Amino acid sequence: MKNIVILISGRGSNMESVVRASQAEQWPARIAAVISNKADAAGLVFARANGIVTAVVPSKDFASRADFDVALQQAVDAFAPDLVVLAGFMRILTAPFVEHYAGRMINIHPSLLPDFPGLATHRQALEAGVARHGVSVHIVTAELDHGPVLGQAEVEVLPGDTEATLAARVLVQEHILYPRVIRAFIEGRPGAGSGTAA
Repeated sequence: MKNIVILISGRGSNMESVVRASQAEQWPARIAAVISNKADAAGLVFARANGIVTAVVPSKDFASRADFDVALQQAVDAFAPDLVVLAGFMRILTAPFVEHYAGRMINIHPSLLPDFPGLATHRQALEAGVARHGVSVHIVTAELDHGPVLGQAEVEVLPGDTEATLAARVLVQEHILYPRVIRAFIEGRPGAGSGTAA
């Protein structure tokens, strides 16, 4: 049985989709822990309600990113993770942390990478006038949002779309794609998670 540790910073809707899928589909893995850098992250309530161990490593308590990452690594390693899943974890991780989990830490990003890395992806997509937008799941590397892509899902950009309407349609696909890619990864089928939506 493989161990998955999920890192969140807020409501954790992608974490919820992963937990629900792992339970419903009886994955050969368990969500060993959900860890947040914020004690008031709403996703912690959901995790506890589903019998998942939670932990908090408050980023505000550390003077530097490096110090925080050392403490976070200790917290994650306590659960012997086979896979570390970033699900709305709003911290840029240091190179030593990323290297420690090389090849076994993944992230979900709301764009069709390599297009629109970083923040405000839906605004970037609308300003660029693209016809298709979407979501990517990728291996985390030291370069932000540039790791190997494991799966993508597309949505059509509609006339009259706003950031909010586009984000809402992309989020639906995030909740489908992330569990699919994670399951493929833990079953040794990385890259088996791509899909397209209207």
